[in-house]
Amino acid sequence: MTNTIRVGLIGAGYIATWHAEALQATDNVQITTVCDPNEDAARGLAEMLGAAPVTSVDKLIQDQRCDAVHILTPPHLHEEIAIQCLHAGLDVLVEKPVAESGGSTATIQQVAEETGRRFHAGHNFLGLPSYEKMKAAMLAGEYGRISGAEITWALPLSPLRSGPFNLWLLREPKNLVLELGPHLMAFAQDLFGDVEITHAEASKPAMLPGDDPRPQYIRFFARAGGAELTFTISMVETVDDRSVTLRGSSARARLDFAQDVLLVERENAGDLVINPLRKQLDLSRQHLWQGARNAAVQLTSLNTKQPYALSFRGMDAAIYGAISAGTPQDPRFSGATAVKVMQALDQVIDLLPEEVKAVKSPAVQTRKPKPTALVIGGTGFIGRALTRRLVAQGRDVRVLSRGKSGPFPDLPDQVETVGVSLHDLDGLTEAMKGMDVVFNLAKALETTWADCLKNDVGVALRVAMAAEKAEVKRLVYTGTIASYDMSDPNQQITEETGFAEDMTDRNLYARSKAECEKKLMALHRERGLPLVIARPGIVVGPGGPLQHWGIGRWHGAGAVRIWGHGRNILPFVLNEDIADGLVRMIDAEVEGQSFNLIGDPMFSARDYFDAIHEQLNARIRVSPGNLHLFYASDAVKYILKAYALRRKGVIRPSLADWKSRAHFSPFVNDKAKRLLGWQPESDRAVFIDKAIKGANLIGF
Repeated sequence: MTNTIRVGLIGAGYIATWHAEALQATDNVQITTVCDPNEDAARGLAEMLGAAPVTSVDKLIQDQRCDAVHILTPPHLHEEIAIQCLHAGLDVLVEKPVAESGGSTATIQQVAEETGRRFHAGHNFLGLPSYEKMKAAMLAGEYGRISGAEITWALPLSPLRSGPFNLWLLREPKNLVLELGPHLMAFAQDLFGDVEITHAEASKPAMLPGDDPRPQYIRFFARAGGAELTFTISMVETVDDRSVTLRGSSARARLDFAQDVLLVERENAGDLVINPLRKQLDLSRQHLWQGARNAAVQLTSLNTKQPYALSFRGMDAAIYGAISAGTPQDPRFSGATAVKVMQALDQVIDLLPEEVKAVKSPAVQTRKPKPTALVIGGTGFIGRALTRRLVAQGRDVRVLSRGKSGPFPDLPDQVETVGVSLHDLDGLTEAMKGMDVVFNLAKALETTWADCLKNDVGVALRVAMAAEKAEVKRLVYTGTIASYDMSDPNQQITEETGFAEDMTDRNLYARSKAECEKKLMALHRERGLPLVIARPGIVVGPGGPLQHWGIGRWHGAGAVRIWGHGRNILPFVLNEDIADGLVRMIDAEVEGQSFNLIGDPMFSARDYFDAIHEQLNARIRVSPGNLHLFYASDAVKYILKAYALRRKGVIRPSLADWKSRAHFSPFVNDKAKRLLGWQPESDRAVFIDKAIKGANLIGF
């Protein structure tokens, strides 16, 4: 069989781009369709891939453009869609977890067998070149008899502490096992065969809104193929350790599957003096070779063959190579293996204590909310604090969200969540009826100016039009201080400073937000739009991330390269103070004005990290960032993207833009204090307690 295999993507979210890039690099495969109920998402990805967009699985099947599909939706939808596609005569690859239980996975496999189609599991890390090398060496006996293995996923999971909290993986504690466990269990199943779980435990709970705990540290023990297995899932702030370690009688092999690096530690026959030296020299040689090889691959491929991308390519090559050749499925990715993996995870979940698996029931609603305030972006960091502040002041709130649930299970009488597209003018207008105030906290982090105009500027104008039609009394829009030129340490910034007339040399976020403000202020002047603009500073506090990119470029949880030298005072502000300032804008006589919500001068970047060390006993490695080198490096990336990869709409921010990231220019926050009566926290000790000690930055 050599005909081109036509593949459809069902789901156009984040993971779809990884699948798409791998499929494009796979022989005899063509992406023909992108399916997503969000028409804009489907069309956007389809246009990038030269495929046809559809908004339903029924339509995808009806069009008959596909021979196979990749199912990339939230996991609770996998089983139904997979069965529907198998009955329609399509082969399916289902992103992990392939279903919510071993039983559901077995049902999909049974349908695949009945229909004569292929069911594959998206266990992508089994497609890594270094994993294939490790497995081959183990089977050849190069490591000796394997007595034990440690399989680890230690990577921070920020949604546990900073949201969004309405994701599938946070709905129940067991979903964390189902989300991350397949990566680990797939390795064990492939290396050792059927896995018997002997013990499971969980600790370090994180509290979701409404005091609903989720474990951040899960360990389970098992036996398989004569080996004792230890599995660790750690989601607190930690050094990235995603690895498989095999302990054999002749060698210890460690695969870092996040970096595609395999190291093998062996004994040698040297005497007592030379033996330790030879062992360390051998490890040094391996480290040097692996590092140089990976760097060369990244450089020559222009970063298109990073380890995660390679894992998808390896998986797709195995799956579609077998289909093209008409040979049996590769067992690594077969439905039969997926059943074994999910059945083992069922054992893990069964062995976890009941109190760990329990989901706290939401509070019982005693009345229907009567909202007078609408918060767009109410499930985000600032939006959550704002919504709760509004409730504390006696208002009921309507939160606009992509889903129909939000992070307010303890406030059923005061908060309602509605799902309305920001591209739906009629839906927005209906949602705003009866509102005294609308807070627009939405933002779009796009990669082209055309997308910014559509999904940021266009949305801001559509929200404003809806507010006018619904006769809202006040619209509060949140811009960003990033739109200012903050490159000159001798220039103080006030609300009168203004933005540059020409923003084409600024990063897209800063430019887009400035354009939103410009268009909205024009509506205020020309049509009387009841507008107030807020520009938050670097916002910190409970629910916020440790890895704040307003401070520097992070490398995991333990290292950061700060923007610039890091000695200038930064415009930090507490999240609760932002919420207070936004609420004060509802009734103040400040229509048509803007406010920079910046806390009192207190910390430089270095001061902030010193305080983290003092309060949490966690020393973060801080390095100064040479902004001229950042600018030069960005210039090289611009040339490669624009001319080598031929990407459209690539921009190159100016040197002043890079310097602005360091926030060299000091801010004056007198206007908000004078006109709003706003008083941000000024006590350094209290600020530290709220921004660092009480912010759960490390996760436990």
